[in-house]
Amino acid sequence: MKIMPTVSPRLIEPCTAILQVAADFARTAAIKEDADAVLFSAKSFAAAMLAYYISLQLDLPKPFWAIVTVYIVSQTSAGASFSRGVYRFVGTLVGAIATIAIVPNFVNDPIVCCVILAGWIGRCLFLSLLDRTPRAYAFVLAGYTTSLIGFPSVLDPGAVFETASLRVQEISIGIICAVLIHRYVLPKPMSGQFTGKLSATLLDARGIAGLALTGTAKANRNDRHQLAADLLMLRGLATHLPYDPGSVTPRRETLQLIHARLARLLPLTTEIEDRVRFLRIGHGDTADGLTALIDDVGAWIAAAGTGDGERAARLIARARSLQAHLGTDAATPADRVGANLAGHLAEMIGLIHDCDQLDQNMITGSNSPQAEWLYGPAPAKGYVYHRDPWMAARAALGAVVAILSGCAFWIWSAWPEGGTAVSILGVCCTLFGNFDAPVPFVVKYIVGSIWGVLISLVYSFAILPQVTNFAVLVAVLAPAFLFAGSLQARAPTTFMALGITLTIPILSGLGSNYTGDFATFLDTVIALFAAVGFGAVSMSIFQTVPLDVAINRLLLHSRQDVGRRALGGAPNEARWTSLMIDRTALLLPRLRAAGRAPANVLDDTLCLLRIGHVAGRLRKLVPQVQGEAGVAIGGLLSAIATCFSVRRPTTPAELADLDQRIATLMAMMAASSLKSRLRIIDLLIDLRFALGFGGMVQEDDPAHDR
Repeated sequence: MKIMPTVSPRLIEPCTAILQVAADFARTAAIKEDADAVLFSAKSFAAAMLAYYISLQLDLPKPFWAIVTVYIVSQTSAGASFSRGVYRFVGTLVGAIATIAIVPNFVNDPIVCCVILAGWIGRCLFLSLLDRTPRAYAFVLAGYTTSLIGFPSVLDPGAVFETASLRVQEISIGIICAVLIHRYVLPKPMSGQFTGKLSATLLDARGIAGLALTGTAKANRNDRHQLAADLLMLRGLATHLPYDPGSVTPRRETLQLIHARLARLLPLTTEIEDRVRFLRIGHGDTADGLTALIDDVGAWIAAAGTGDGERAARLIARARSLQAHLGTDAATPADRVGANLAGHLAEMIGLIHDCDQLDQNMITGSNSPQAEWLYGPAPAKGYVYHRDPWMAARAALGAVVAILSGCAFWIWSAWPEGGTAVSILGVCCTLFGNFDAPVPFVVKYIVGSIWGVLISLVYSFAILPQVTNFAVLVAVLAPAFLFAGSLQARAPTTFMALGITLTIPILSGLGSNYTGDFATFLDTVIALFAAVGFGAVSMSIFQTVPLDVAINRLLLHSRQDVGRRALGGAPNEARWTSLMIDRTALLLPRLRAAGRAPANVLDDTLCLLRIGHVAGRLRKLVPQVQGEAGVAIGGLLSAIATCFSVRRPTTPAELADLDQRIATLMAMMAASSLKSRLRIIDLLIDLRFALGFGGMVQEDDPAHDR
């Protein structure tokens, strides 16, 4: 008989506790980040060695470009790696074709050839800065591929076609290997990250809406600002979803609808918060029906994820009924504000319900009919990016000036490695040109390159001469690349890691045969650091935008667009709201980096959003209002356009004039028989609150220049 061992119960509980602690520890964010970084590094190294092996078998002259491509293309998610690979291939192909078209046609005039190459690179950078989506990477690649192939070929134009053809082949192999490994070997789908972020954002939006019902501004302010940044992050993630291996990919229209609703919810919560604070602090005689409605809406919001469409529809019906009752029989300012608040509550309920419904549709893969959406068939415009052609042109011109300065030194000094140095300079100007202040990132890259040079020195002249076969080569390369790859997976050290992973293959001369030559090694190192160092200097002069300048330009564009909206420009409301949300998201990191208190500036941006929203709606009503009222509305909108089209803050006298015009119009509408009079009064109340009137600004709140 076999005796089974027994375990004392006294040992079971401690062991169970230890295992539970270990499991909890393994699930912590830090451990998960480390595990993801190690997995990313291992997969990237496997893809790099596969690409290197294939390039060797095809007898390509510079197989190290395949390794470099793998590390440039590789991203932490499968979808992002695939999309980046597609953009890189398109950009590389376009850049190679452009180089073949430019260099041979100017074979007899190297100076003109350099000018045209620099102009092409600057144009590619300009287009990438205007695009502002992950697709911009294709423009970046089209620029720096031309730089890598074109400048070294200026003095040897006869070989440009062969060079371009071989480079496209080497890069294509690297792209294919990176995409295949990251997509099919333990893939990390983007869809899970996106849906998780979206669910968290929706939960935060419910929290913001719930706090708005209490009228507590300070508790809600930072959450609103973060919601704007989250919308930008969600848009970036959504770009890669079509390339994701996940089984369920959200439809583009669904993504656009949910973004439009969340974008509208952001300023709407501010409007509701202002009115609740006005009624509860300034006027204690809030209607009982309105108080009960606010409490019931708060209870509904707190029941997150219920998906109770019937309850939401009943709340909306109550809010609309109360709005009509208070608006029609309004005898006091509190009644008019109460009617206005009831209308906004109905809108908020519809927005939140539709967001939950759309989120559920994305999870299940179903398409809900529009009849189930309580907010209504709002146009699906999706995310709208702020674009500044002047700033993009400034950065592009700075890159052109830097490249031409490098070319001038190369031609003047007749430096043999000048073509290589200028090609690296062109890569730096395009790769780092999308940052306001690129120099800190270039410095990180230089630090990584220094480590890459030291490691390459050891490999080239101590280790690689002893290697006799491919398996041993993989084994000796693994420590350096695995360590650098794990650094590349972490945002703070990405550029430093790229300095290592892009330097080792080139300087170590990872070709079909060992060709260790210290003179060539030294010349390449000098060209590398001369180019990157000069690039850092030139970018600090020509391509760096001071934070205050970037912040003030964003605010200026917002103010001027308010004036355009008042005059009838930019009539699409969904587009206007999304554009202002994007500007808010752009302001947040810049304000933090500048050390300025972000709350006041971002609050002003949301106020400009609200003012422009109301001005656009009033402008649409002007053709429907005849006589003195129509003239008064037109005069108000013209005054708004005058106040917000200038570069300076609005003066107290201008604000007082606007307040007087609004008060006159409200009195005129109250005595009018126009069908749209209640709608106009509602919009005028919205305008007063957005401008800071209406008594909702408390003494402890900071006063802002609108």
